[in-house]
Amino acid sequence: MEPTAGDLTDPLINHADGQLFLHEAFKIIVEEVLCKGTDVKEKVCEWREPEELARLLDLELREKGEPQENLLQRVRDVAKYSIKTSHPRFFNQQFAGVDYHSLAGRFLSEALNTNLFTYEVAPVFVLMEAEVLRGLRALVGWTEGDGLFCPGGSTSNMYAMNLARYRLYPEVKSQGLWSLPQLTVFTSPESHYSVKKGAAFMGFGMDNVILVKVDDGGRMIPEDLDEKIELSKSQGAVPFLVSCTSGTTVQGAFDPLDRIANVCDKHKLWLHVDAAWGGSVLFSKKHSHLMKGVHRANSVAWNPHKMLVAGLQCSVLLLKDTTDLLKKCHCANATYLFQQDKFYDVNLDIGDKTVQCSRKVDCLKLWLMWKAVGSAGLEQRVDKAFLHARYVVDQMKKRDGFQLLRDPEFVNVCFWFIPPSLRGKEKNPDYQNRLAKVAPVIKERMMKQGTMMVGYQPLGDRVNFFRITILSPLVSHKDMDFFLDEIERLGNDL
Repeated sequence: MEPTAGDLTDPLINHADGQLFLHEAFKIIVEEVLCKGTDVKEKVCEWREPEELARLLDLELREKGEPQENLLQRVRDVAKYSIKTSHPRFFNQQFAGVDYHSLAGRFLSEALNTNLFTYEVAPVFVLMEAEVLRGLRALVGWTEGDGLFCPGGSTSNMYAMNLARYRLYPEVKSQGLWSLPQLTVFTSPESHYSVKKGAAFMGFGMDNVILVKVDDGGRMIPEDLDEKIELSKSQGAVPFLVSCTSGTTVQGAFDPLDRIANVCDKHKLWLHVDAAWGGSVLFSKKHSHLMKGVHRANSVAWNPHKMLVAGLQCSVLLLKDTTDLLKKCHCANATYLFQQDKFYDVNLDIGDKTVQCSRKVDCLKLWLMWKAVGSAGLEQRVDKAFLHARYVVDQMKKRDGFQLLRDPEFVNVCFWFIPPSLRGKEKNPDYQNRLAKVAPVIKERMMKQGTMMVGYQPLGDRVNFFRITILSPLVSHKDMDFFLDEIERLGNDL
């Protein structure tokens, strides 16, 4: 039905009703997510099978809307059946816990609902993003440079690949892949899968991602990198980027950046450091040595939503470049956005640096948290995470049945739990097959009982093992002790 003149007198949305709903919904969020969701007496998850969960949530979208009381129940149900990632016993991923200042920043940026592409629509955040990036670059060791907030570390890694390619072959922007020789990328087998995905997405091809050998700790071996670069050149390819890792996903290994930088300098290759997980050690005087040599990189990816607990998503790409490479590589000069005759400095319109048009404000959550606790408070979080990791390792060594892959250099603790039925039977022919089944069963039990969450995986020829990542500022030694006790309780009868 066409609207009449009377329909245009009042807005469609009633502010009083909407704000009342928001107020009531916010009370539910605080109670269910931030109070119960961080209480060790409550479950980490309320497991339901997919069919039952879909029925409980009543997901179907209908022609008519629902009354407010129904919608508030929807809010409660979503909170109830979602995983409580802020719970002190959620160890499943490289994000956990909650920072309330950051959360306030997330609420505020959502309410303001702006797009970070021009100064005219996001004046506060254009200036804020620049200052946060400057502070992070200073920790890397750069007094100048560039960067931007990206939608995740995978995107940051892909940006680095695109920039490295453009620096070497700027004609690719206009002529495409037809203008390029065969390009090769070098990384370790323990690097993030986004390197291979990026090669596929950008047209290099996964076959042109050359895997460099790692040592027993999962760190890239620079001598093998040098040999593989030479081999690639001899086969007619053009090496152009080395992607090394500071804090690998599984073992938490840190590639030797200084020695890798020597190889990159020798061959004139772009050095990218994927520090999505480990970059936050740069806040710590005790642990920043793990990234010695990072200042020699061309680019760094870093996810403050991980160890710093800035909240998803908060990911940056940092660049040493001062030639406006980001903008040259990605700009399309849309005249309806980036007019050159504006009344303010058009260099403040940063949207043409990105491949996105719409870009969320991700700097506010980190800025507000950093303002609240300072660099000293962020350093304390990093140092405490290391202490918790050291504690849980020491406790494992005192208990039967816990076998470490290796002593960790970061806060990833990787281990097998050996049930009593398998102890002393390491030489049996079926030992590895039986051990591989232990972690999946324990994981299923903890999920269905809701007591905690921790991940597992195989790695190379090593069968399934657990990986606990310790980063939440909400955890205590009591939670570490509970974790070990619970693994034993859930697995002793296997």
